[in-house]
Amino acid sequence: MILYMKLPLTIFKEGKQFVAYTPALDIATAGKTEKDARRMFRELVSVFMEEIITTGTAEEVLTELGWKKEQEKWNPPQLASSDFIDINIPAFA
Repeated sequence: MILYMKLPLTIFKEGKQFVAYTPALDIATAGKTEKDARRMFRELVSVFMEEIITTGTAEEVLTELGWKKEQEKWNPPQLASSDFIDINIPAFA
């Protein structure tokens, strides 16, 4: 059986590493290049899903993460927006 998922993915640079993160599963991984990070991310999602299915906790975990089951299909939470905002915080000295 093959599961198909379309997940939101954010990749950002942290030092010399590229970090791949999805809020839909609240998991992240990293690689030396963006391509590596994407490859590692695909592997991580496969391992994550295999683990929650094998342990019988898929429904519990996905529900906790905000997924909804509709007609025997699980749908991740919908990304409403992604943006940068300016916030001014007084310095503590």
